Amino acid sequence: MIERAGPSCVAVKPQLACFERLGAPGWAALSETVSAAQDAGLLVIADGKRGDVPVTAAAYAQALVGETPTPWGPVPGLGADAFTANPLLGRDALEPLLAAAAAAGAGIFVLVRTSNPGAADLMDLPAPDQPLHERLAALVDELAPSLIGTGGLSGLGAVVGATEPEHIARLRELMPRSVFLLPGVGAQGGQPELLGAAFAPGPAAALVSSSRGIASAPDPGAAAEELRGIVWKISGG
Repeated sequence: MIERAGPSCVAVKPQLACFERLGAPGWAALSETVSAAQDAGLLVIADGKRGDVPVTAAAYAQALVGETPTPWGPVPGLGADAFTANPLLGRDALEPLLAAAAAAGAGIFVLVRTSNPGAADLMDLPAPDQPLHERLAALVDELAPSLIGTGGLSGLGAVVGATEPEHIARLRELMPRSVFLLPGVGAQGGQPELLGAAFAPGPAAALVSSSRGIASAPDPGAAAEELRGIVWKISGG
């Protein structure tokens, strides 16, 4: 996939569960995949949706973008360029992830409004005077300055499902500095033509993710190039 579709992409998003279910050989394959993607000039977003109490969150960050000190020297982690994180444990659980990302020059994409149908069960509920996903967006925006870049966008981004595009304009208002990761295009039914509001700050302000839509296509390279053309057009690039 990296060889065939990579030239039309800017990043790959390995789903960690698909590797971790294979145990140690799976992690070895994941490490090789990360290296291959980075050698091809692509960013790697480790999609594990990590989130836990602060001490465990720090360990997750070491595993994905940092290193772990030992008496025999530091043991490097996966070396991803960014990772996805679950914010539902609150600010203190995000802070170790932010610190590790800042130290590594990496990014984080926090779950704000996901692409699965069941997201509405919780993320759209009042909390109490606005939907929970808007409360999460406000938290992301409060923390965004900690990873702000020279171009004005923050390395603290947000996962915003492409399957519910009616939320995107409002979430962009709430998170003007965050890069959006937009999963759900292709197999889940998201339409890239409806995602233009995510790119309001400019072409670098969002990443459109299509996994099965590319990997399952008869010609993955052609599928990736077709999506690239649509995204470039709607982004104003």
